[in-house]
Amino acid sequence: MTLSLAAISEAVRGRLRPLALRLAGLTGWRRWGVAFLLGALATLALPPACLVPALLVAMPGLLWLLDGAGGSRSALAIGWWFGFGFFFCGLYWISFAMLTDIARFWWLMPFAMAGLPAALALFTALAVLALYRLHLGGLARCFAFAALWAAAEWLRGHILTGFPWNLLGYVWVDCPPVLQAAAVVGVYGLSLVTIVVASLPAALADRDEPAPRALAALVAGLVLLAGIAAAGAVRLSAADSATVPGVRLRLVQADIAQSQKWQPEQRDAILQRYLGLSAGPPSGGGAWPTVVIWPETAVPFFLDQDRPHRLKIADNAPGGALTVTGVPRAAPLGADRWRFWNSLVAIDGKGAVVGLYDKAHLVPFGEYIPGHDWLLAWLPFASIAGGMAGFAAGPGPATLDLPGLPPVSPLICYEAIFPGAVVDPARRPRWLLNLTNDAWYGHTAGPHQHFAMTRVRAVEEGLPLVRAANTGISGVVDAYGRVTARLGLGATGVVDADLPVATPVATPYGRSGDWPFGVMLFGCVIVTIFARHRGAAHPSSA
Repeated sequence: MTLSLAAISEAVRGRLRPLALRLAGLTGWRRWGVAFLLGALATLALPPACLVPALLVAMPGLLWLLDGAGGSRSALAIGWWFGFGFFFCGLYWISFAMLTDIARFWWLMPFAMAGLPAALALFTALAVLALYRLHLGGLARCFAFAALWAAAEWLRGHILTGFPWNLLGYVWVDCPPVLQAAAVVGVYGLSLVTIVVASLPAALADRDEPAPRALAALVAGLVLLAGIAAAGAVRLSAADSATVPGVRLRLVQADIAQSQKWQPEQRDAILQRYLGLSAGPPSGGGAWPTVVIWPETAVPFFLDQDRPHRLKIADNAPGGALTVTGVPRAAPLGADRWRFWNSLVAIDGKGAVVGLYDKAHLVPFGEYIPGHDWLLAWLPFASIAGGMAGFAAGPGPATLDLPGLPPVSPLICYEAIFPGAVVDPARRPRWLLNLTNDAWYGHTAGPHQHFAMTRVRAVEEGLPLVRAANTGISGVVDAYGRVTARLGLGATGVVDADLPVATPVATPYGRSGDWPFGVMLFGCVIVTIFARHRGAAHPSSA
């Protein structure tokens, strides 16, 4: 058996070693170009493609390129170009927001297309530089790389309000059994496991790592993934498929073009469109809805101050159902100054506001301008969203009590992408409600990625998630990440659905947050040290 394993591992090494040497031997623009292409390849593992095996090429390729780095500056450049390719191709859709008013925002296109990916690539560059400076080889390098990449993801999700988009743990969103691990370790923990396994083939080409041990480690990694999937399948087989009695949801997706959304002459037509869609008979012959849900800033009126329009909405709601909608909200500050919020309001059958939530985690430069008071003094800058100086942040996360519904945690658009920050820890809700407007990004990967992230929040917290979008993707996700109802991107219509129940108790991740991920990081460091003592230093250290 040992001889057979040795023979197999040496044969695999014979195949991989020439490729590793060829990548390590690249210089100049060829090295940077291949790093960019490998980063771009890694995005194929993310939603909507979810081609996870792409990581088995991209991550070893990055490590082999690093073998040819002649110093720290070269290593930093390799990491940056890989990250630039990853974020440029993974976030290309952000530039589509400028197309909604290209005459006004054309000058922002280069910043959206290349500036943000260039900045985010610094996280990858620093992780790769740190790996290079450790002078590790073989299995030790694989585990250190995984720890550094996952740590960089966590930092990216927290520094400067955070931007945890396209974490590598999301590659499992279409594999529900593996995805269940997020209920314990969260998406950052899934990222760590994913990078460990994806980078292990690199050790097979390292001449200083015994080939049988490298192959055994790769097999063990694949077995670990299979074990995670098996445990997840068991969890899903025991999952409660019950729904909350007496609650029937109606999600309304009006598909309003972003270029029309804030036009004054379109306000009444937009409202009528929502009213017409909301008043239809039950879909699928089911019960009448008890709550009608409209998306983020669906109604271009300040409804909290506009009783006539609230009454119109209440009178239109089927059977006196509650209506929950996203709206702008304003309050005077005096001297012709106003404060604005991106808000959610709930309107009962009598037109009264019975629930209110102001978005707490705002989008920098989209909903507010950091330091805009001094920035506007020298730059003709305006917030892309609505053309105002920006929204004010409300307190959050919060648990909201609405008539006839279990306690809910409202999440407006961007708020749903932050792991461990979607519920009030002092009072656990029974479901998550995400109102969003993805019309900014057209028919691109962006809305698919956004919906995928909300599904992972449901698994992490053990809470069903209801999502109403202006133009897709709207849907209902149960506490295990399974989609029970859906309206696709660009569709116009409504979907009626029951509200799934939450898990009986909070998930381990819901109770502990990222602490399990921290323990995994520490464990990865211990394995790295152990593997280093058993192996040789990387040749670049000689």
